[in-house]
Amino acid sequence: MAVIVAVEPAHYRIPLPSVLSDSTHGTITAFELITVRLRDADGAEGVGYTYTVGRLGAAVHAILARDVPDLLKGRDAERTEELWQHLWWALHYGGRGGPVSLALSAIDIALWDLKAKRANAPLWRLLGGYDPRVPAYAGGIDLELPLDTLLRQTEANLARGFRAIKMKVGRAKLAEDVERVAAMRKHLGEGFPLMADANMKWTADVAIRAARAFAPYDLFWVEEPVVPEDIAGSARVLREGGLPVASGENLHSLWEFRQLIEAGGVSYPEPDVTNCGGITAFLKIAHLAEAFGLPVTSHGAHDLTVHLLAALPNRSYLEAHGFGLDRFIADPLRLEEGFAIAPDRPGHGVRFDWAGLAPLAAH
Repeated sequence: MAVIVAVEPAHYRIPLPSVLSDSTHGTITAFELITVRLRDADGAEGVGYTYTVGRLGAAVHAILARDVPDLLKGRDAERTEELWQHLWWALHYGGRGGPVSLALSAIDIALWDLKAKRANAPLWRLLGGYDPRVPAYAGGIDLELPLDTLLRQTEANLARGFRAIKMKVGRAKLAEDVERVAAMRKHLGEGFPLMADANMKWTADVAIRAARAFAPYDLFWVEEPVVPEDIAGSARVLREGGLPVASGENLHSLWEFRQLIEAGGVSYPEPDVTNCGGITAFLKIAHLAEAFGLPVTSHGAHDLTVHLLAALPNRSYLEAHGFGLDRFIADPLRLEEGFAIAPDRPGHGVRFDWAGLAPLAAH
């Protein structure tokens, strides 16, 4: 029994090396990182984390600091499913999404990290051990980049070892999106996996027009064409637009994914382990997708998520996200010929530079 004796959250504001942009969040100069460290009575530590695009990190931190500790202390950290249910229902009335889902995700990640460390096993092996080599794409947050800069960014990603690329769409004029997609296709050549992400910008009718306009350029998928609440609209886009649809980074529970999948609104379910309820929920979503014959992709936290996709037979691509932690972790994601390699270190292997993060503390 691994009795939890300490719950230590922290909140940081991480400046981005360059300004990023998409169709709904606008320009992004920093992101918020919220971490939590759990310790058991034997001195073992599990680390979890989540993030925001620049707002509400303080709310997530407050939940972890004020509401969670008394729900965890004295309990057995090995019982991840029991603790997930305990936290979900304890926080359900005021939560059921938003900051509560992010806080629950961070705790669940820490619990699984602790469990894998106690087993002296890398997380991907503990979760099933399918294949440590996971196809990966570079997820650009680049809507406002001039076209020549976008192409230079693409060349840099190819040089880093990526063999699939995602770009942003959702500019004010569809013709501009089409021009940029056409230029990227020409630059990358036929058959190279190219994805486009609209970040919820469009109505279903506009998204269908966009998908049809992109058809000559052989997109691997169009991502988040409509708001996550418009499940019927997403189904229309998939049915009438003629392109596969990836979606789910803004869904915060297994049940939301069930509704989207059952409605026929997604080709590539896309949970984010840091906001869908953590590893416990991510795996359930992936198995649900498998039952429907769907490959699962991911959003965010690539250093951690590589373990999850390495455990799953129905994984597709890992997104290497623009909110990277390379400056603050000991061993950033390793790429080999288009594949991300799940590490063999015990736990999830994300080891933070706590001293380096300290000057960026928001609390």
